Amino acid sequence: MIIHPIDIKPNHSYVLMCNHFGFLDGFFSYYIAFKMLDKQQKLKGLYTMSVKKQMEKNWWLKYCGSFSVEPGTRSVKESLDYAAEILSSPGNILLYYPQGNLESQHIRHIEFKDGIYEIVKGIKGDCQLIWGSTVIEYYESTKPSANMSLLDCGTNHDFDFEALKQNVNAHHLKSMKNLVRFTKEPQNLM
Repeated sequence: MIIHPIDIKPNHSYVLMCNHFGFLDGFFSYYIAFKMLDKQQKLKGLYTMSVKKQMEKNWWLKYCGSFSVEPGTRSVKESLDYAAEILSSPGNILLYYPQGNLESQHIRHIEFKDGIYEIVKGIKGDCQLIWGSTVIEYYESTKPSANMSLLDCGTNHDFDFEALKQNVNAHHLKSMKNLVRFTKEPQNLM
């Protein structure tokens, strides 16, 4: 596992947003939290927002700090408010997948749901937003390398949802291009 780190703001809470491409990306996020974030800012609590269907299939997630969200229901507001409450305390971290569902790690555009906007506007205190693009490659090895490239997305005080989406997508595309060996790709592809 290779982490391309960023500076962590002290005395903040943290939202670690990542591309959601498979079951193991939760473990990659935990790895980032403990190997990088906890070394720079001692973490108090680690939480993950999980879709209710996943929580029902994987009951043990509740023991790893997961709480459920059920998109399309009235209870979604309660889940988003709970996430904002967690992030109002320094040292807490929320692992969050803004895509809302699994997609290939090789997609070129991350589609954000509105949940992160709702969470951030409810945070009381200081919170740093972090994006992590994880891309797995084998190259000449039989074991894959997980390259996790982080991006500092600012804080809840300077939050701009449209800028966040643009910056994350530019970063994700750059992360993929930095890792993949290919000749110059046409600009109008996809």
